Amino acid sequence: MALDFKHTVTERFLRYVVIDTQSDPTSPTCPSTEKQKDLGRLLAAELKAMGLADAHLDEHGYVYATIPANTSKKVPAICFCSHMDTSPDCSGANVKPQVVKNYRGGDIVLPGDPSQVIRAAEHPELANQIGNDIVTSDGTTLLGADNKAGLAEIMDAAAFLVANPQIRRGAIKILFTPDEEIGRGVDKVDLKKLGADFAYTMDGESAGTIEDETFSADGATITIQGVSAHPGFAKGKMEHAIKIAAAIVDRLPKDTCSPETTEGREGFLHPTAIHGALESATIELIVRDFTEQGLKQKEALLDSIVRDVMQDYPRSTYRIEVKPQYRNMKGVIDGHPEIVDYAVEAIRRAGLTPVKSSIRGGTDGSRLSAMGLPCPNIFAGEHAFHSRLEWVSRQDMEKAAETIVHLAMIWEERA
Repeated sequence: MALDFKHTVTERFLRYVVIDTQSDPTSPTCPSTEKQKDLGRLLAAELKAMGLADAHLDEHGYVYATIPANTSKKVPAICFCSHMDTSPDCSGANVKPQVVKNYRGGDIVLPGDPSQVIRAAEHPELANQIGNDIVTSDGTTLLGADNKAGLAEIMDAAAFLVANPQIRRGAIKILFTPDEEIGRGVDKVDLKKLGADFAYTMDGESAGTIEDETFSADGATITIQGVSAHPGFAKGKMEHAIKIAAAIVDRLPKDTCSPETTEGREGFLHPTAIHGALESATIELIVRDFTEQGLKQKEALLDSIVRDVMQDYPRSTYRIEVKPQYRNMKGVIDGHPEIVDYAVEAIRRAGLTPVKSSIRGGTDGSRLSAMGLPCPNIFAGEHAFHSRLEWVSRQDMEKAAETIVHLAMIWEERA
């Protein structure tokens, strides 16, 4: 069936990015920021206006909706999921999107802060965008393509499916989550209400990619109890907790095992915060690897570094607390190979070359998979996320929306 796509994805995207939805890791609430619901209310209203009767925003900031099945076949219910929040790493307030039409190559200087330059040499993916329309921020904020590109793509595909009832499909479930960027994106999700058999997050980078593997992740907290003394009379008595913490961080590997020295399938130990005073200090770290064994090795290395440093401070004490954060989704997804096979076919039907890869990070799909909803990640076209240099192209977003439509058709065809 030849599909005549009339896309609304870029217009939607430009509307969504100007709504500030930054999440806050220090907030205990769900959603962590009430402003995420501003976008949630808009999305639920737009879905309802399409005719999706069950579309709603719940009290925790999740948006649910169903495109009902229109086939007599028994087809698994497929969910498409994106997150509404933007990263706390960079301001998401007063986003002023710019569209560079018919990109001809070279660097893109951002007008709100000309020191912010998307350099072709540092963003090799730009070479594939000649002739495309590229959306950026003005350089004073992030853009929010992570993950409002995904939201716009799902909304565009939903509008297309509703407007084209001749396209046969099973039930399509839509889920928009808060707080993904702070690792709490599925904390309050109601999977029973969602009612999906399989899912896809639309939260990947380059056009054509499908990711069926993520890091496994732990968080580690080292708490140091030093020995306090008056600094004027401290000789032979004081053991300074801040200095002990600094010594531990200084002993972490310099040439391996850190984000700045690893790539591909290499994991790392990464300090994210130090808090402290003379008597007590804490170091927060994240531990990342694709395998459980790799996590354990890195945690054992951390423990040996701390024990080694503490030998120089015999009257001080420490404890290390390790908490699991999420796990590699590959084990779950490998049990249902058709999920990835159908996505590869959908990407091909959208006119792209499919590329399977691994995520050096996590998605809502990592945790959804662990909760029993297998959920690989499909490209959304977002690049340079969490930074003021973030960009996405109109054409890549349109291809992602087409991929969603083809996926809906393929699940029905193969049922």
